[in-house]
Amino acid sequence: MKPLRIATRGSDLALYQARRIAALIEQELQCETELVVLRTTGDRIQDRSLAKIGGKGLFVKEIEEALLDGRADVAVHSAKDIPAKIAEGCVLAAYPERVDPRDALASRVRGTKLQDLAPGAKVGTGSTRRTALLRSIRPDLEIVPLRGNVPTRLGRLEEGELDAVMLACAGLDRLGLSSAIDDRISADLMLPAIGQGLLALETRADDEWRERIHGLESFEVGLVARAERAYQRALGGDCSIPLAGFAERLPEGGVRFRGLVASLDGSTIARAELVAADSESEALGERVAAAVLNAGGREILESLAKETAAGV
Repeated sequence: MKPLRIATRGSDLALYQARRIAALIEQELQCETELVVLRTTGDRIQDRSLAKIGGKGLFVKEIEEALLDGRADVAVHSAKDIPAKIAEGCVLAAYPERVDPRDALASRVRGTKLQDLAPGAKVGTGSTRRTALLRSIRPDLEIVPLRGNVPTRLGRLEEGELDAVMLACAGLDRLGLSSAIDDRISADLMLPAIGQGLLALETRADDEWRERIHGLESFEVGLVARAERAYQRALGGDCSIPLAGFAERLPEGGVRFRGLVASLDGSTIARAELVAADSESEALGERVAAAVLNAGGREILESLAKETAAGV
């Protein structure tokens, strides 16, 4: 049997994730694997914000092309990088794990938490969601646009350019950099991005590996992941929109879903929260999306669309 070819980006985090999945596939599916490392458009363009050059789908497009033209059999993604619409002929076959979904603050002065930052402190982030929520929580901070891989972003602290940077706990934990985290920010304060902390495995829709790969998905992770995807599809969001959606399975069973959409300056936020049975998890994501729209999200999205059209 030929090795199963796994497509991945070439960043340290992407390679870690791909190697972790390769080991899982070799153990659980009893087959050899090999990595197909690709440099995506999102990796090549580092001097402009993702929101202005096409969104996080730029991290996915070339990887999907490798699936569709037969260079790879399965792709490993950070689920939060996947746009609402994936390539025709591809399917998200499995969500094998979720680690800490919260946002992380790494501070130049160690031990400094978000609420302890001095007025006017410079905080780096490349996320419109984090920017909007930070402006809502701490309007006195100066938000600085930030791109690059995890070590590059942390390096901005060491160089003294920034007082803090915001990243995902998941990425830092996976890279063995948990010690860099000064504040794991509660989801009650900063609602996570859709798919944050989740890994997603994509295959061709008609590929014989689809069902075997699906077997790597745990019941609980699949529930919350598919609820968040349903929410994302219903809103059609990408990284140009300050959009958050977070599903969690309750100890007694059932799924709790919280969602929001915010204006870019964080002055207006539409929120919704609902709970449903496990069997209704995808429908729950759709219902929360509708509730967010009815709570003022529709007006926010219309305003954002006008700003985008005007080149704001």
